[in-house]
Amino acid sequence: MTTIAPVRHRLLGIPVSPLNHRRWLNLKSNRRGYVAMWLFFGLFFFSLFAEFIANERPLLVNYDGGYYFPVFVAYPETTFGGDFETETVYRDPFVRDLINEKGWILWPPIPFDYSTINYDLPVPAPAPPSLVNWLGTDDQGRDVLARVIYGWRISVSFGLILTILSSLIGVAAGAVQGYFGGWVDLGFQRFLEIWSGMPALYILIILAAVIEPTFTILLVLLLLFSWTSLVGVVRAEFLRARNFDYVRAARALGVRDTVIMFKHLLPNAMVSALTFLPFILTGSIISLTSLDFLGLGLPPGSASLGELLAQGKANLQAPWLGITSFLVLSIMLTLAIFMQEAVRDAFDPRKTFR
Repeated sequence: MTTIAPVRHRLLGIPVSPLNHRRWLNLKSNRRGYVAMWLFFGLFFFSLFAEFIANERPLLVNYDGGYYFPVFVAYPETTFGGDFETETVYRDPFVRDLINEKGWILWPPIPFDYSTINYDLPVPAPAPPSLVNWLGTDDQGRDVLARVIYGWRISVSFGLILTILSSLIGVAAGAVQGYFGGWVDLGFQRFLEIWSGMPALYILIILAAVIEPTFTILLVLLLLFSWTSLVGVVRAEFLRARNFDYVRAARALGVRDTVIMFKHLLPNAMVSALTFLPFILTGSIISLTSLDFLGLGLPPGSASLGELLAQGKANLQAPWLGITSFLVLSIMLTLAIFMQEAVRDAFDPRKTFR
């Protein structure tokens, strides 16, 4: 019996199966989604190094022949000839003069992090865009561009983690419900009807007001209601395929139920599940932004796009706040939708690359 040899991808040089090779070609054939995928993950990868791009600490300090890395280590002021044992404030003109006398400072491109207040503004905050603050400052004097970079990282990380966890729970629940059927399916359906009928947004607002919100707590609260979106489509696919001949043959041969569910039936249900992934991802980002906009999301002072949007609403005389937050959210959600469309087409067995 002959077998199909793996196709070696010409760009990565990694041996892949013909099926995965076809999926990769289908993904690339969707030019809009392919470009959106590189832009989305490129910007996310860029934001992962936010501390090296926007930070109030220097990247490198040369003082008296020695090299120091303040971005990694907190040095006391006495290290650079100061009088205090507390952590060095490198933006202090006195400290900068001490270092420049015996060395030099290498600053990141944006010498502010998301919480740094610029006390040298020529006008009261919020200050308009300038050569120092490229996108201006918010009403507390914090650099908008730095907050956008850190906020992009938090929003995308939150959305991706919530999407992955919701998908895992929703797919597993739908698979069990559709494969076994009977009383398992009936009881699970009644539970889903009750759970889905609960006012999720109001419950989230109440819980966020009672419990001090953090990244993990918000993730758990939103996970309680976001996992149900995939149960219906996965259940329908498993109900349709559970009586196919190859499933009956596998049962007759003694194959375990978990193997049949997740090795033979799950790939057929992935196309329907992947169709809903962009809505889960965008919904996760929008939910976090909405809670931050209402003041019930991340702790005060966190880099939040929703909090920046709320500042744009409260400071209509500073249009750069509202315009920046609107453009950032629009670009983020648009790229996510286009990217997920390309992934959906790549896994669709009805599409053939030509």
